[in-house]
Amino acid sequence: MNRKPLFLIPLAVAALAAGMWLAQARYAPQPPAAPVAAEFWSLRFPDVTGQPQAMNQWRGRVVVLNFWASWCAPCREEMPDFASLRDEYRAKGVEFVGIAIDSPGRVASFLKDYPVSYPILIGEGAATNLAERLGNPSGALPYTIVLDRDGRVVMRHLGRLHRGALDAVLRKFAT
Repeated sequence: MNRKPLFLIPLAVAALAAGMWLAQARYAPQPPAAPVAAEFWSLRFPDVTGQPQAMNQWRGRVVVLNFWASWCAPCREEMPDFASLRDEYRAKGVEFVGIAIDSPGRVASFLKDYPVSYPILIGEGAATNLAERLGNPSGALPYTIVLDRDGRVVMRHLGRLHRGALDAVLRKFAT
C-alpha cells in the first residue's frame, strides 16, 4: 500500500484551515473609523424615483443599513424579513434603509416584482466605497450595519442576516 497519499491528508487539512483563517482575518467586517461613521450622516443618495435622500433624515433613529444588489441571491432572501421587521419596529424609532450597489434600471425592475416597505436608495459604485469604509473590506454582499440612536455602529454583518439575529439586536436598541 502506498502511504504517500495518506501522509498528505493532514497537510492538506492544515493548509485548508490556515487559508480559511487568513481569509476570515482579512475579509471579516471591521469597525469603521469614527470619521467615516460621522461623515455618513452628510451623504445623499437618490431613491428609485431619482430624488436625492439625505441620510441625516434618519439621524436619532436606530438605522438598519443594508447594502445589496438585485443579482445577489442572499440579498433577495433577507429582504422580506427586513420588510417585516421594519413594520414591527418602525413605531419604536427603527428605520431600514437599503442601498443598492446596482443600476437604477435594475433596481426599479427588481422592485416592481419584489416590492419592499422600506426606503431603497441607489448607491451604484459610491455605495461599494461606503460599505468598505464602514467595515466591509471584501466588498461582498449583502452587508448590513446597525447604527444606534447616537449613530454608533452596534452591529456589522457580512452575508445573509437571519431574522432572529437582527431581531435580538433591535430588541436591545429599540426601546
